[in-house]
Amino acid sequence: MLANTEVMATIAVRDIAAAREFYGNVLGLQENPGGGEEEVVSYLSGSALLMVYRSEFAGTNQATSATWTVGDEVEEIVKALKTKGVAFEHYEMPGLQLVGDIHVGDQMKVAWFKDPDGNVLSIAGN
Repeated sequence: MLANTEVMATIAVRDIAAAREFYGNVLGLQENPGGGEEEVVSYLSGSALLMVYRSEFAGTNQATSATWTVGDEVEEIVKALKTKGVAFEHYEMPGLQLVGDIHVGDQMKVAWFKDPDGNVLSIAGN
């Protein structure tokens, strides 16, 4: 039924202006032309769409809200985000070893960080 349709990530935030600063300027996502409203902003990310919307429940999800698959660019992107003030989360996970801010496992590298509302985001690659 849904196998041949696109899916988009939706992330709740409390402050749309702070979200615009973080997702647009820090992460470098391009705002979707004509997709912004007072309570909702959408971003293009590759061929996918990321929707950020105002909600009183922002930041309550303790699991990963969105993951960007970046191939072999994990280290480069972590370094670039750190220069923009992004702090990375460190977790103890079976099969993964922490190397700097990157969790490394068999053919996988992943780094987790949070947006201003505490939503967990990640970049993953090999």
